[in-house]
Amino acid sequence: MPLPSGEFHCGPDPSDHGQKSNIRNMSVIAHVDHGKSTLTDSLVSKAGIIASARAGETRFTDTRKDEQERCITIKSTAISMFYELGDNDMEFIKQSKDGNGFLINLIDSPGHVDFSSEVTAALRVTDGALVVVDCVSGVCVQTETVLRQAIAERIKPLQLEKDDLYTTFQRIIENVNVIISTYGESEGGPMGNIQIDPVIGTVGFGSGLHGWAFTLKQFAEMYVAKFASKGASKMTPADRCKKVEDMMKKLYGDNTGKFSKTGKGPNGEQHPRTFCQLVLDPIYKLDVKLDAEDKDKEGKPLLKAVMRRWLPAGEALLQMITIHLPSPVTAQKYRCELLYEGPSDDDAAMGIKNCDPKAPLMMYISKMVPTSDKGRFYAFGRVFSGIVSTGQKDNSHDGRYVEPIEDVPCGNIVGLVGVDQYLIKTGTITTYEQAHNMRVMKFSVSPVVRVAVEAKNPADLPKLVEGLKRLAKSDPMVQCIIEESGEHIIAGAGELHLEICLKDLEEDHAAIPLKSVVPVKIPNKHNRLFLKARPFPDGLAEDIDKGEVSSRQELKTRARFLADKYGWDVTESRKIWCFGPDGSGPNLLIDVTKGVQYLNEIKDSVVAGFQWATKEGALCEENMRAVRFDIHDVTLHADAIHRGGGQIIPTARRVLYACQLTANPRIMEPVYLVEIQCPEQVVGGIYGVLNRKRGHVFEESQVFGTPTFIVKAYLPVNESFGFTADLRSNTGGQAFPQCVFDHWQILPGDPNDPTTRPSQVVGEIRKRKGLKEGIPALDNYLDKL
Repeated sequence: MPLPSGEFHCGPDPSDHGQKSNIRNMSVIAHVDHGKSTLTDSLVSKAGIIASARAGETRFTDTRKDEQERCITIKSTAISMFYELGDNDMEFIKQSKDGNGFLINLIDSPGHVDFSSEVTAALRVTDGALVVVDCVSGVCVQTETVLRQAIAERIKPLQLEKDDLYTTFQRIIENVNVIISTYGESEGGPMGNIQIDPVIGTVGFGSGLHGWAFTLKQFAEMYVAKFASKGASKMTPADRCKKVEDMMKKLYGDNTGKFSKTGKGPNGEQHPRTFCQLVLDPIYKLDVKLDAEDKDKEGKPLLKAVMRRWLPAGEALLQMITIHLPSPVTAQKYRCELLYEGPSDDDAAMGIKNCDPKAPLMMYISKMVPTSDKGRFYAFGRVFSGIVSTGQKDNSHDGRYVEPIEDVPCGNIVGLVGVDQYLIKTGTITTYEQAHNMRVMKFSVSPVVRVAVEAKNPADLPKLVEGLKRLAKSDPMVQCIIEESGEHIIAGAGELHLEICLKDLEEDHAAIPLKSVVPVKIPNKHNRLFLKARPFPDGLAEDIDKGEVSSRQELKTRARFLADKYGWDVTESRKIWCFGPDGSGPNLLIDVTKGVQYLNEIKDSVVAGFQWATKEGALCEENMRAVRFDIHDVTLHADAIHRGGGQIIPTARRVLYACQLTANPRIMEPVYLVEIQCPEQVVGGIYGVLNRKRGHVFEESQVFGTPTFIVKAYLPVNESFGFTADLRSNTGGQAFPQCVFDHWQILPGDPNDPTTRPSQVVGEIRKRKGLKEGIPALDNYLDKL
């Protein structure tokens, strides 16, 4: 089945024969630099696409030049592989299956937090995930973030580690399972028990760099064959499967080499663990025949050659994927309720649940992928129901060639040509007139870092505008905004994300040199609005961000939540007119009036003024946050012609600004959670850098069994530019930070006091936007009666 980054087959395609039970759609997810792309090489090598000797060095799925140069993944890349499972191994698959041939659609996703929207887009169209954890670093902040995202999308995890100590393995497995139990479901949930466990084969051990890996299944098979009687060859696949599963249980945990209950011999001596004796010992003492080209190798090259020959990573991974990850037939049954917004029993929902090719087409486009044809995009997504076929001309692309195909049945991932003109970033494609949308993806990060851009040559402005449209389409997270002042703003998840966006804009989407910059009629007096502004209680803005409180909830449910958690009056809670900005933001407009005439007639206009005001506040035309506006009274002109939108919208905006300015407003700034890995001797240097940038450490711990320390701190986003370079120069390059947006906090000080930092920030923003100097005076908005 084709994908935007390649079509690779070594045999027949299960999707061609309707063998949807034999499709595996999966993502590879992890913290940055934990070896996803390196490990993926082993799978690509197994498919015969790259030489096995180069697996771990090629990073085949890092197709961009800057990815190869920086040694990090920036964009998700997808490949398809065909794999035939042996007859004996087929017995280990507990879900429905159709023959030995399996189609594996794999998406290698970025690990850097700035590109985690790419992870979200990958998870939406896949059903399973290979979670990679580096045993030296352990479970890091982004490991938890991507795993939490995966569980929220009902993606079933596998786990693969590298390094060698049993206790380290056990600790990391426990840490991953803590995250799964925290964000996942109980064993009785629709996915069943999703905790990972070596004894059932959902954990692998190995080295991505050296191209070797194993699960307990491989060793159990070796020992079953060794311990079995001469009649072992006559064992049925089912009998053999049962014996292997029993042996796997003995190879891990507190079991000892002699399989004794006490773990001790007759003289009281302690037997070694079976994992150490029967798994690790053979690895340490291995004896493998080598090719002539490998015999002269020494050290790590020799180790790599030996281990890759004995325990090839591709084989272990492909067995894990085919045996333990769900097919679309299995996964869509429990994913449907989270994916589809409509009734659970309409034709679209039933088609998704049953992965039915005869049902109406339901397809979700999770991202747009630029094509070699300038300005055009492939719509990359998953067919959940029905069949997508030509007529909308359906293509695949790997950067080298494009191959048209006739149709693609449900359960597959595909790239469409010709629909990019109808979609901005994501969307639902359907043939069912009564269909509801597939749910919009929720990202784990927000575009909180902004820069203004302009063309070096003013004549290139039209190219810049067109380039910004293409950039916005090409990245799930980036926002491109035009301010009232005419300023063009790019908002991204972090400094690196913005750097890549600006590079793509300059070199590709706009193809012009850029200059980046640091970050209605007057209403009459016939109508009067009386409002008061007050801050939210702590936690409410975050609850709105998380969707705990939203405009889509039933009034009763929302009112009860606000009453129970925040003590709000139930009647008032039911009279919330809207959330803002954009209809969903963390500000509220509430009607607390008593018996006002014509109120419903002006509601839409007041709401429009509220959306406008909360998107561009009075201080510096930035979003408001955590403000409740109560409408107390309204005096309206008796003649309807004088209370139209042209009168009410600007009036509402002015009174909302007056409310803001009379309520002692404060500036809020976004704050990163920073996780820094470093040796103990440079911890002091980290404190110094953070202190200079208004950051503070709240946790410091040593990684068990290693000399590595983990320092966790909060750092204002505004101070993050140059933070990484500053940190490395003060620690001799030994500290490695990872920043993820965590919360908003008030910047201490009064913006109206020119001696304070908030006043400077407001002044800088107003100057950058071309606004008048100084915060507007209250007299501009307040009518004195």
